[in-house]
Amino acid sequence: MEIISSKTLFKVYNKILFLWHKNEKKIKTLDQAIKLLSLWKNSFLEMVNDLIIVNCYLWHEEDKARASSFSSSKIAKVKHNIDYANQCRVNKVENIDKHIVNCINNVKDKTTKKTPLNSETPGSIIDRLSVLSLKIYHMNEQIKRKDASKDHKGKCKNKLNTLFEQKKDLSGCFDKFIRDLL
Repeated sequence: MEIISSKTLFKVYNKILFLWHKNEKKIKTLDQAIKLLSLWKNSFLEMVNDLIIVNCYLWHEEDKARASSFSSSKIAKVKHNIDYANQCRVNKVENIDKHIVNCINNVKDKTTKKTPLNSETPGSIIDRLSVLSLKIYHMNEQIKRKDASKDHKGKCKNKLNTLFEQKKDLSGCFDKFIRDLL
């Protein structure tokens, strides 16, 4: 099994977040976003890449769903997009987990050691880390806003510090889990 670390995951997340926001106006559908922004082909990183794209799409569709200026029919379309993207997200997390299980089964020795248990799967942790990267990206945007008050920016900086601590903690959990699996 290829060794994947949280550091590698965040390299993928950050690259996709940059490209997403650079190309955001061109992106109309989730499938279009995946075609446009998929950088890694035929590898585990392709699955990670596509998961962060789905989460970017969901993030921005959910923003649209909260817009008060949209008509009911537009909100219904956005909600449909969110449902479709959520199902894609679930499928992508499951595919990541299947890939990891297959890799473990291919290299598992004949000892009686059992695979360690965890409260969540590697795929679900990868998903949570990708959402965390989105939160960090958007909290940074709030801090950089020219029209935001000092109070707002201060609250955002505090939240950002909490997000960085969560990133450190969850990254450590993921890295340990992968080492234990290996």
